[in-house]
Amino acid sequence: MLKVISFSRLIKYIAVLTTFISLGIYELAQEYWKEDLALVKILSIAPWAAILIILTVTTEFVSRRLWKISRWFNKSLFPDINGLWKGEIITEDGIRIPARARITQTLLFTQIDLHTETSRSITLETTPAFEGGQYMIYYVYRSMPHDVTRASYIGSTVFYVRVKNTWNEKFIELSGHYFTDRKTIGRVRLRQQSESSKDDASFY
Repeated sequence: MLKVISFSRLIKYIAVLTTFISLGIYELAQEYWKEDLALVKILSIAPWAAILIILTVTTEFVSRRLWKISRWFNKSLFPDINGLWKGEIITEDGIRIPARARITQTLLFTQIDLHTETSRSITLETTPAFEGGQYMIYYVYRSMPHDVTRASYIGSTVFYVRVKNTWNEKFIELSGHYFTDRKTIGRVRLRQQSESSKDDASFY
């Protein structure tokens, strides 16, 4: 699974929906005008139907609800990790650094903006995956210190996505090791605080 859903499968669904919606509009138009319309007219309907479906599927408001409904039927679909996350970064020296992240996720992409009091990390690439019964995110980022005299650096993390249930709550947790091109390593642990991808995660 390279994205939340297979892109090729999404294209097939859109093609099928476009065909059925175009035929439906054609039949309704014939019924309304009470006359036979040239079947070629359907060729002028199909592009507009395709545009409508694509815009609907890629709009966050609609796609997240379709996603939720789909997960109800298919539990193997990737969980919705949109929202504000809080946690910590643990360096190789055992130093614990408070961290916050804002995750924006659609059916076709995932963006993770991770903040600490001294730096901000922006997404270069993310790949959601499902391997060995475990949800994962391969995350490559550029970390930019707030101190402009310090150079930015590249890092990568393999996040394990865990949906946890306790006796009084259900939440999602991300955890994994990070590696940077500065030869540093450590761990990151984050817990979802809200499901709104518009919440601010910055410290300043």
